[in-house]
Amino acid sequence: MRKLATALQALVLAGVSAQVAWGAELGDDGLHKADWMRETFKDLREDLAEAGEEGKRLMLLVEQRGCIYCAKMHEEVFPMPEIEALIEETYFVVQLNMFGDVEVIDFDGEALPEKDMVRKWNVLFTPTAMFFPETVPEDVTADRAAVAVMPGAFSASTTMHLLEWVRDAGYENGETFQKYHARRLEQ
Repeated sequence: MRKLATALQALVLAGVSAQVAWGAELGDDGLHKADWMRETFKDLREDLAEAGEEGKRLMLLVEQRGCIYCAKMHEEVFPMPEIEALIEETYFVVQLNMFGDVEVIDFDGEALPEKDMVRKWNVLFTPTAMFFPETVPEDVTADRAAVAVMPGAFSASTTMHLLEWVRDAGYENGETFQKYHARRLEQ
C-alpha cells in the first residue's frame, strides 16, 4: 500500500512539475515569485505585526538566482494544492535574496543589506525557510528567534509536515519535528 501511495505521489508531482515548470515566473532579481509572497519594507518587526494582524505566522524565505533547489521547491513542492493552500492560509511569507542589496531590519533593530543580514544569521543554503513565533523579544536576532529553520529543498511530505508542525506550535508541546514527521508518515 505504501509503495502505491509513493508511486501516486510521484505521478502527481510529475504532473505538477510539468505544469509549473512551463509557467514558473522569475522576477527581475532572478528569484521565483509566488502569489503568496509579500512585498514589504523588510522590517521584521513590522512584518511580524502584520502577520499577527492577519492571524498568520511570519516565514522568511531566503533564495538566490539560479538555485536549482529553489526551482525544485517552486516547481514541484510549493504548487501542490494542499501545500499552496496551507501557505496561503497560514503564512505571511517574505522573500530575501541571499545576495541582494535591499535593506532588512532585524528584530534587534540592526539594518543591513540582505546579503549581509543572511551572513549575520549564518544562512548558508538556499532555499532556507525561517519560521517565527507570534512574538519576538526586542533584543533577539532572527536566527535566534526562529522556532524552525528548513535549510534546503525537501520532499512534499516533509514540507507539508513542517508547515503543519509550525502552524500548530508543535515546538511547544515537546514533540520534536522528527517524531512528528515520523508519526505522520505512519498515518
